[in-house]
Amino acid sequence: MPGTIAVGLDGTEHSLAAADWAATEASHRGSILRLVHAWTWRVPDAPIAMDPEEQQRWATGVLSEAETRVVKDRPGLPVTTQLLATDTVPALVAEAAVADMLVLGSRGHGTLVGNLLGSIALHVLRQATGPVVLVRNPSRGSAPGQPLDEVVVGTQDGEEADPVLGFAFAAAAVRGARVRAVRAWSIPPVFMWSPGSMWLADEAGGLDSFRKERLAVALRPWRERYPQVDVIEHVEIGSAAQVLLACSGRAVLMVVGRHVHGRLDVRRIGSVAHAVLHHAPCPVAVVPHS
Repeated sequence: MPGTIAVGLDGTEHSLAAADWAATEASHRGSILRLVHAWTWRVPDAPIAMDPEEQQRWATGVLSEAETRVVKDRPGLPVTTQLLATDTVPALVAEAAVADMLVLGSRGHGTLVGNLLGSIALHVLRQATGPVVLVRNPSRGSAPGQPLDEVVVGTQDGEEADPVLGFAFAAAAVRGARVRAVRAWSIPPVFMWSPGSMWLADEAGGLDSFRKERLAVALRPWRERYPQVDVIEHVEIGSAAQVLLACSGRAVLMVVGRHVHGRLDVRRIGSVAHAVLHHAPCPVAVVPHS
């Protein structure tokens, strides 16, 4: 049974860019593309505001425009559209819970995360239980002689990394890209290291070799599951956000995790996700994990 990629639309060029990206992704994966717009009539603040019928016609037009756009070059792509009669944030959070991914547009670089994403996307990212991909209106080209052929993924220790790595490998497999698995590390304060931890690091040949070994272990099951995907194991000292952004030159997609503890933490999206959403030139997938 084919999966579903959902796109939240608001009539802006940013959301149409998200629809274009999602349509290409759906074509790669053999998925159904679901275009949604959350609409509820509100009492207008200004006398020139649209009445309910005009608002609904506009909302229907948002979906129609996007559908016409995405099927123009993909006539065989299965597309569904739906107006959701509810508030935007809960509607999109619900879509993220049942779709393989939810795709939203973002506004580009900004000083504050709210200016970058918009308040809707920020609230959705904080609450979504499924992967959310943020796409900018495309203006980026690759440097001469440097194709966009990598899915860059930030990794960490533990089973919590599995959803993030799984998303990255699947995305690379469908587009014939390679995975660049990034493990950033810094020298920890002495009080954080037990004698046993230091012994393990020494046995592995030092802290850098220890991190490389841990990364190789985390990647092993995904290499076996996706033998066709080439993998670069990238271990570097530095902050995770800085190292990831330094690896973005060939990235067609960047994948990061969002840690949730028991119940969803609605206060933040994580410092690493926050940074790459600001500055990465490519689409960014934020994958929640426990």
